Amino acid sequence: MNGRRWPGALRSLTDGRVYLHALRLAHFSAYAHVRQVRLLRRGPGVTFAPNVSFRNAERITLGAGTHVGEHGVIWAGNRTGRVVLGEKCLLGPHVTLTASNYGIELGTPVMDQPTVERDIVLGRDVWLGANVVVTAGVTIGDEVVVGAGAVVTHDLPPGCVAAGVPARVIGWRPAAARDGVPEPVPATEVAP
Repeated sequence: MNGRRWPGALRSLTDGRVYLHALRLAHFSAYAHVRQVRLLRRGPGVTFAPNVSFRNAERITLGAGTHVGEHGVIWAGNRTGRVVLGEKCLLGPHVTLTASNYGIELGTPVMDQPTVERDIVLGRDVWLGANVVVTAGVTIGDEVVVGAGAVVTHDLPPGCVAAGVPARVIGWRPAAARDGVPEPVPATEVAP
């Protein structure tokens, strides 16, 4: 190699743009949640994928043994809305929990609407399947299973199995059924 090229190569190593480019190639932005992770309240044994998104993490609590899957989104409100997960919760991939929502009054652009913040609370041993969305103000009882793709807009009782958009109770976990909890009325028997 020609000796005259070395000074140029050394100059490029001292150029900060080279390092910025290397960080972009390494997908450093995928780890931008690190600061938020430090603010989380979490019990021992909590695990989550590296591409989980947390917002306002000082108002998020994850119970011991909880796992948040790939591309999970847990956003507390900007001012008051908290997200609290009990012990041993399992959130599948692409699950979204957001404790705030925009208003929808006509005549005002959505981005200019005030946000409404309400807590989201999950009991212990709650399993949210892939792509589940939980909206502000929802409480999900202990030992609940929510099927993939459901949108949870109202509270769910302990021990139930829920699915659909919006989510509704479609059954009960075996222990709950044995404890005398009544089966829900099938959808075909519900009056329109």
